[in-house]
Amino acid sequence: MMDPAIKDALKAIVAAVRRPMPDPAGLPDFGFDPAFLERTAPALAFLWSRYFRVRLLGLENVPASGAALLVANHSGGLPYDGAMLIHACHSLHPARRPLRPLVATFAVRSPWMRPVVARIGGVRASMRNALDLCERGQLVGVFPEGLRGVGKPYRERYRLTNFGRGGFVRLARTAKVPIIPVAIVGAEEAHPVVAKLTQLAKPFRLPYIPITPTFPLLGPLGLLPVPAKWSIQIGKAIAPMSQPDRDTLEIAEQVRNVVDRMIADLLLERRSIFFG
Repeated sequence: MMDPAIKDALKAIVAAVRRPMPDPAGLPDFGFDPAFLERTAPALAFLWSRYFRVRLLGLENVPASGAALLVANHSGGLPYDGAMLIHACHSLHPARRPLRPLVATFAVRSPWMRPVVARIGGVRASMRNALDLCERGQLVGVFPEGLRGVGKPYRERYRLTNFGRGGFVRLARTAKVPIIPVAIVGAEEAHPVVAKLTQLAKPFRLPYIPITPTFPLLGPLGLLPVPAKWSIQIGKAIAPMSQPDRDTLEIAEQVRNVVDRMIADLLLERRSIFFG
């Protein structure tokens, strides 16, 4: 029998999807609803502790207060990695800090995605929105690989794509906040992407439809993620504003290298995809 708390969390998610939501840009705090996050927390806790069985390292590197950028690798076909980082900061950190991940435009324009994405803290990625969050002392989640990372073919797993043009470094320098590198291992196996359909995705307002070994072959069941065991390592803070002699792209590459090394170390320790 399903745990009543998880059942209530799923009901809250379904109810949110069914309830129309205006553009979050015009809502207080971009539509973030702390009560919704609390109600849905049991579902994230189930994914964390019983499904992905996440091992978390370095949570002490997330400050108890003040703004910071958590900069992580991105993968897995669907953004479970963002959801797990939200859970780590909100439910496991002693200060219970909400994480405000910057998300792709399509996620907040989609009438069936934005009611959940916005309510749990997601904000459309833009410099203006990110600066607003930093000015209010928020934790901001950044995934510089973007859609290139989350839609990466399985054969390229754990090969980091370019970290963009250093927008997150400019953000950190402008807002005078630290960058905290994050490495996530396990998400690559959640939905092994073998191909992508772009034309068929347009009616659903999606950038693509991932083809995996189980989807669409198994229908809706094929959307269930593979229960790989995850490891998440949060590194020590990097302060771009204290490095005026280095350019933006150089610091972005430094952050990418730190994340890459942490991923390599976690993979070296891993003996099994399913048992860690």
